[in-house]
Amino acid sequence: MTTPPYLIEQLSLPADLDAADPGTPDLNAADAAEFREFVDLCDELALQTWGNLDRSASAAARLQYWRDNPYSRLRLFFVRVDGRMVARSWIRYELQENLSSALLHVNVLDSFAGRGIGRALLQHAEALAAGDGRTVLQTFTEHPADFDVDGPNLIKPATGTGSLPAGASGVRFAGRAGYRLEQVERFSALEVPAAADLDALARDALTRAGDYELLHWSDSCPEQDAAQLAVLMSRMSTDAPTGALSYEPERWDVARVRHVEDTWRRAGLSSLVAAARHRDTGELAAYTVLQVAADKPWLASQDDTLVAAGHRGHRLGILVKILNLRRLHDDYPEVQRVITFNAAENDHMLGINIALGFKPAGYDGEWQRSVVGAGAGTPN
Repeated sequence: MTTPPYLIEQLSLPADLDAADPGTPDLNAADAAEFREFVDLCDELALQTWGNLDRSASAAARLQYWRDNPYSRLRLFFVRVDGRMVARSWIRYELQENLSSALLHVNVLDSFAGRGIGRALLQHAEALAAGDGRTVLQTFTEHPADFDVDGPNLIKPATGTGSLPAGASGVRFAGRAGYRLEQVERFSALEVPAAADLDALARDALTRAGDYELLHWSDSCPEQDAAQLAVLMSRMSTDAPTGALSYEPERWDVARVRHVEDTWRRAGLSSLVAAARHRDTGELAAYTVLQVAADKPWLASQDDTLVAAGHRGHRLGILVKILNLRRLHDDYPEVQRVITFNAAENDHMLGINIALGFKPAGYDGEWQRSVVGAGAGTPN
């Protein structure tokens, strides 16, 4: 690997954020101060793209999400120019499945673009992936909904559904590096409706769902349902559309469910879960998750929603979402907006979200390239 033209430094995660006092002469204080500087860079990059921090998390939440765990390992890097952090990259390795792939990402502040910093960070991340034996490289680009999705000068993914502006800097950067656009995800936002506005949708859906009962919980799944929830969560990796992206089925058990729930709690998130259970078999057939962070009382994030393949056609997806939106309205009245992501080709779930009032807020491009042999760190 050639020496990069910029010094690429790895971020060290602090033990906690409480020792961030610059006057405290210990290693954790230095790590915590640098960590907060990196978080500020992440927020500046989000504002640069989106104009708000809806897609950002607090420093405390990021510290939890970025720690190594039994299921994934994350490494974060940055570049300084004249002492200022101006660019970042990260690479995530899955440790239970997808052992031949890695997810990586590069961002540079607009005022420092065009200097080769992004290219240096990308080559560095790709070389790390090669050293770990990862031969399928994945990344993503982010695009506000400020272009005509049916207009000219667009690039379409391998699925044929969705599009991105061909002239966008991220699109050109990924394409030059040899990545192929495999899927487009739609980023959507919903102004929270009044509970009464959901009544007609719920009544119509209930006529198809007589064989099912609805249930809900907050933060932690009841023990008697945890094993079945693990089955549904594993099906997110097989039943949800992934385009031409390379993904292996995930293996979930109760321990993995509890790990995710514990991470949410440590990150300061409250989660609302709604589910549907088949009356005759007692089998969980569908679930959906909404999350609220204390530092963003105006916002909720839609996490997973899944209806198991054998239980589709009974309007369960919209029923569990309506139940959760009603709970959100009652328990978190300050929340004004819900954000979510859907694969552009996921017509059914998009149809549900459109019926609920979600509108496009942006699009993410999902990119992939396969590499072979010792030259894996060098883009085509």
